[in-house]
Amino acid sequence: MRSEKDSLGELQIPDEAVYGIHSLRSVNNFPKSGEKINPYLIKSFFLVKLASAETNFNVGILEENKFRAIEEAIKKLIAETDEFMKNGAGNIYEKIIVDPYQGGAGTSLNMNVNEIIANTALKIIGREYGDYKAINPLDDVNLSQSTNDTYPTAFRIAAIYLIRELADSAALLQNSLQKKENEFRSIIKLGRTQFQDAVPITLGQEFGAYAQAIARDRWRLNNAEERLRSVNLGGTAVGNSVSAVKEYVLNVTNNLRKITKLPLAKGEDLIDSTQNLDVFVEVHGIVKAGATSVIKICNDLRFMSSGPNGGIGEINLPPRQSGSSIMPGKVNPVVLENSIQICELVKGNDLVISNLVSSGNLELNSFLPLISHLFLKSLTFLRDSDSNLAKNCIEGITANPERCMQNLINSSAIAASLITTFGYETIQDIVKYSSENKMPFMEALKKSKLIDEKELFKIISKILGIDIE
Repeated sequence: MRSEKDSLGELQIPDEAVYGIHSLRSVNNFPKSGEKINPYLIKSFFLVKLASAETNFNVGILEENKFRAIEEAIKKLIAETDEFMKNGAGNIYEKIIVDPYQGGAGTSLNMNVNEIIANTALKIIGREYGDYKAINPLDDVNLSQSTNDTYPTAFRIAAIYLIRELADSAALLQNSLQKKENEFRSIIKLGRTQFQDAVPITLGQEFGAYAQAIARDRWRLNNAEERLRSVNLGGTAVGNSVSAVKEYVLNVTNNLRKITKLPLAKGEDLIDSTQNLDVFVEVHGIVKAGATSVIKICNDLRFMSSGPNGGIGEINLPPRQSGSSIMPGKVNPVVLENSIQICELVKGNDLVISNLVSSGNLELNSFLPLISHLFLKSLTFLRDSDSNLAKNCIEGITANPERCMQNLINSSAIAASLITTFGYETIQDIVKYSSENKMPFMEALKKSKLIDEKELFKIISKILGIDIE
């Protein structure tokens, strides 16, 4: 064991631990949720530290030998984080040990990052962990910085990366819906409003409307990235850059932009962007809008596939797993149900984020750890859900054209298609006859000898803009 000291006293740290006393105090202070800091936030934090170290060196306040060791350490830690994100492997979470649910506005995570960078750098120069006289987590790694500018900046970078990935997943979902739009373009079915029979529509038109909703969500996401590009790095504790030299403040964002290859910009008012987090409410609201679109689509598909024999049964969902331990052969819409639950979680996160953003006080919002954790969780969950929905459900949907036709001809809602041709009163009389004699409208229409079935569907196909043989 090694002994480390802070203003509160001493703690014993395992000799092999890359973290230090501040990280361990955080672990001891808060309940263990079993959740982990989002890996995109970890990587983004390392990128912020790298930009800061490079800027400190360039302006002459960080010695070259320290900078080179810190630079190598950060790149090593970034590679470990990338390995985890790619393969789920590596030991980054043996180093980043603090819980996402933490007090202190994110100081626990910032110090955890500072300590593992310092200790990794110490090993590189042949020193032992904890030999902070050689490279110090605060004086060297955290030089010119505060939790209050590094954490929000890292959060914004992580959010941009995940927003882009979510947009890609939404594109995959949109594409799968558009394929079904084309595949089902000639299948006429009964439209429904308020769960009641309505005028005819094609199954392709329904899927086309779903694709358009997701297309709007993609457009919103692409525009949302712009709202996240303004960072407060260089503002230090409250945004007025106390303890950071002017040259550092002017140059650190440029270095960060170069390192991340993202179009980042220094905030116009660093005090404002340090204390006010309304942009995250705005952007998460866009993410929530996407979740509501997915819920609507999933519920429609559950309804249209219901039964299949005792319900609507107009489409078939791909069977993914047995649905019952007591009813043999039952298959449930499990992928749709999973997507709905994830989207409901996103909606719930939106409420918590809104409440916490509004609860900031004066120069800082103390609740950034939970805001960031839920925000990034929403992006990650919805990204994976959209992709899974496309691959494991939408792409495998097939139509039941016969059932679509049966539901259509059994309903008097088809009558609305004939009003323009034959007049309201004439069609109303046939609908009344159908109802009084408890027969399908199509049968009543045949008895009226007003029009045969073939001519009827010519009229409907013309209205719907499709060709039917």
